[in-house]
Amino acid sequence: MVILLVIIHVVVCLFLIGVVLLQQGKSADLAGAFGGQGSQTAFGPRGAANLLTKLTTYSAIVFMLTSIGLTILLSRAGGDHSVLSGTAHPTHQTTPAKK
Repeated sequence: MVILLVIIHVVVCLFLIGVVLLQQGKSADLAGAFGGQGSQTAFGPRGAANLLTKLTTYSAIVFMLTSIGLTILLSRAGGDHSVLSGTAHPTHQTTPAKK
């Protein structure tokens, strides 16, 4: 189960990177290169979400769910993982040397 979830997580991660890199920025026109806003408003026009925006949203949701699922599965499978779980030495107090 963990291996399947890791494979899905890596595929979604690579897909998310690709979809984000394919999107056009808000000021990607020539006027944006010189500081002008062109025909855009202060925060850019907010029209209907296109296919890339929807794919980004859905892949981000799947990425977060697989991250949470992996965290839960690995915490249950690992058992007791404490910082002090590897120390098998009993604590004993030493007295300082007399001078």
